[in-house]
Amino acid sequence: MKRLKLLVFIGTFACCGFLHAICADNVVLVHGNTGDANDWDNTYNRLLNDGYAASQIFRPEWGSKSCAACNDHSGSEETPVRNAISNAIAQSCTGKIDVIAHSMGVTLAAKQIIDLAQASNVDAFVGIAGAYRGLLTCGVYPFNVLTPTCGRNGLSVSSPFLDWLYGRTVATRTYSIKSWVDQVVCAAGSCLVYGVHSSRISNENASFSYNYGHFGLQLYTDQKQVELIQ
Repeated sequence: MKRLKLLVFIGTFACCGFLHAICADNVVLVHGNTGDANDWDNTYNRLLNDGYAASQIFRPEWGSKSCAACNDHSGSEETPVRNAISNAIAQSCTGKIDVIAHSMGVTLAAKQIIDLAQASNVDAFVGIAGAYRGLLTCGVYPFNVLTPTCGRNGLSVSSPFLDWLYGRTVATRTYSIKSWVDQVVCAAGSCLVYGVHSSRISNENASFSYNYGHFGLQLYTDQKQVELIQ
């Protein structure tokens, strides 16, 4: 009888542990300007190693791959990201998702969450090397705005888009991962916009700094990214 009870206990524990492991928030990984889904390979593989199924991870492809200056936050760039977020929520066993985004994908993903009115269904949002406060290399709107990426729907400082985005809630928990040697965000010689690192997200819970640079942040902080969405 004791042996039977022990086997029942072990079976119940294994069952419940297994169910817990597979029922986690779906994850949406949004690449940066002219990037692609493979940029997330380190994060993707870490998620798989942590027990996520491939079907729980969404990696939308968006924007022009050859013209960085052509992409902004309005139009065809939005559709793949918006669809991924909607599908991830609809298919989530928890009813919620986590979003990890890099570079221009940070602001693009944030806009889709707001437009879909789904902030309450995003548990964690991790923005990596984003330009939430704009790029100094794009100038201050409406001056020195030469391309769509730097235009009214782009990343010029105080663009209508960024002013609209600032302060809006995108998740229950929000984090930024930044670098002070970022080749894109800090390309003008400073990372600060109005005294704050541009990669910091309004109303964030915490911010983390690494010396990996703009692209290294995405590649080498995979462990931290996954920790933050747990």
